[in-house]
Amino acid sequence: MSDTTDSALDPHAWLTRKSRWSVFEIAFWLAALLPFFFLPTYLTLASQIAIAALFALSVDLVLGYAGIITLGHAMFFGLGAYWAGLISKAGWGEPLTGLLLAGAFAGLIGYITSFMIVRVQHLALLMITLGLGFLTYELANAMSWLTGGTDGLQGVDIWPIFGIFEFDLWGYTAYGYALAVLFLGVVVARRIVNSAFGLSLRGIRENVKRMPAIGSDYRGHLQKIYTISAAMAGVAGALLTQTTETVSLDTLSFQRSADVVVMLILGGTGRLYGGIVGAIIFLVARDQLSGMNPQYWYFWIGILLMLVVLFMPKGILGGLARLVGRRD
Repeated sequence: MSDTTDSALDPHAWLTRKSRWSVFEIAFWLAALLPFFFLPTYLTLASQIAIAALFALSVDLVLGYAGIITLGHAMFFGLGAYWAGLISKAGWGEPLTGLLLAGAFAGLIGYITSFMIVRVQHLALLMITLGLGFLTYELANAMSWLTGGTDGLQGVDIWPIFGIFEFDLWGYTAYGYALAVLFLGVVVARRIVNSAFGLSLRGIRENVKRMPAIGSDYRGHLQKIYTISAAMAGVAGALLTQTTETVSLDTLSFQRSADVVVMLILGGTGRLYGGIVGAIIFLVARDQLSGMNPQYWYFWIGILLMLVVLFMPKGILGGLARLVGRRD
């Protein structure tokens, strides 16, 4: 019997079963510790993967679970990055509070913009998110007195975590910090998607017009998840600032929004670990392919993307799930 049928018959039992940690999840998080011991030279890349994975997870909450199509989510990523940098530049470099403040600021902007997001669908929604992203990018560029413009924000100084763990050149602290925040993000996302609220988001994604008929406040639900997603994206952006001590206009770029959508397509949308798997594949492929040919590495990413879409339309995790289902 499928998950959909199970949830329709007994949603509480289905949610309880889905809330349990699987062996594969535990194995995944144990494997995430291996770079500390076997790949120390790749810890910087590993920390970037963890940050990108958290950003992809935030986008998946709105795109994969709620059906909100977005190409401008880098707006929240960049706002979190700049806010964390500005707080540090103002003299407060404590990373944990900076992370929370950056997430809160991005979430506030997400809540404000959600009133527009819930009023439109499909192509209009795509254009609004894209337009908001472009506007934020140009605004940051114009306010060079505050953001540094094309030169980036200077003077970011992050204090050691808990006053003990300094951000070293080898990336041990950065990766441990990013991995811990990613894990907490997954815990929060699991709680959301494996709840009655998460089921209502799936219903909105499948057929938004039928939700009012069963008494669902679909606009309120969409506003909540959009705000949560924006806050999570802001935390990811703040992580990038704190681990690199730099902020550039690239954090707000359309390219970053497009890349995270590619990660989700590769890994699989609407799957908790789809964005994480997609981030690993995309960034490892970029690292290896750009080393071979810095100018044309996107050519191979394009081929990989087409192969996944043609042969695994639900992403790599979706394809693996289908193979396991056939064997069962």
